[in-house]
Amino acid sequence: MTDTTLDIAPDVPPPASGPHAELAAASPHGGELRAAIASETTKLRSVRSTVWTLFATIAATIGLGALLAFARVSRWDDMTRLDRLTFDPTAVSLRGVYLAQIALGVLGVLVISSEYSTGMIRTTFTAVPNRLRVLIAKVTVFTVAAAAVSLVASFAAFGIGQTIFASKGAEASLGDPGVLRAVAGSAVYLTAIGLIGLALGTLLRRTAGAIATLFGLVLVAPALAQALPSPWDADVSKFLPSGLGTALFSVRQKSDFLSPGTALAVLAAYVVVALALAAVVLERRDA
Repeated sequence: MTDTTLDIAPDVPPPASGPHAELAAASPHGGELRAAIASETTKLRSVRSTVWTLFATIAATIGLGALLAFARVSRWDDMTRLDRLTFDPTAVSLRGVYLAQIALGVLGVLVISSEYSTGMIRTTFTAVPNRLRVLIAKVTVFTVAAAAVSLVASFAAFGIGQTIFASKGAEASLGDPGVLRAVAGSAVYLTAIGLIGLALGTLLRRTAGAIATLFGLVLVAPALAQALPSPWDADVSKFLPSGLGTALFSVRQKSDFLSPGTALAVLAAYVVVALALAAVVLERRDA
């Protein structure tokens, strides 16, 4: 009697596909962060709203800056000598940042709140149980994308603005003292607002609530601060994100604002505290 042995192959799951494919193959002891970053890059790149939001950031920075530059040139001949001497062509050309911060802040919120709204966040946490690693990956990918777009927008807005001011001989150059720092500072500010938006999206999990909170911080709070009696209005305003941004991308510093170095430190504190709170809440609650 002959024994017949049947070799039964074990069930083999189909290869993973989609943005979490790299995560499924990653070793738990190495490469998981790189895989998480690759996955988050795929997510950010594949969502149509990302392209439009980044385009809106560039358009707002350049468009509003150019509009304000034309407005200033149109009444240049009516300006007093003191106004001309204190004129800051760099800051004026970069004021489109105030509008662009809305677009980039909303994108920061959507980076994580959209996953909560669709339920995809459960898949993400299943692929990467370490939630802090997920947050680090999202922050890394968003920071790179936001910083790159912000730098392009800021330098373009500066260049176009100075071309407009050249008709009155009032243009600035990147080689002038403080100008390069100011242009780069506007990009840092935009990126920071986007990261604060990401932190709010993590904390609140709801897109509408996070965006409303972000708008309150960057738009409503400055208006309320201006309504305070002097000198409280200036004392409060200079510590709000908008006041910090003004200090960062202005060449001619005013006494009502912090120095660029101090403003950068305070803005960094905003981002670090917001992301730290987001990390703690993300670790302690259910998906």
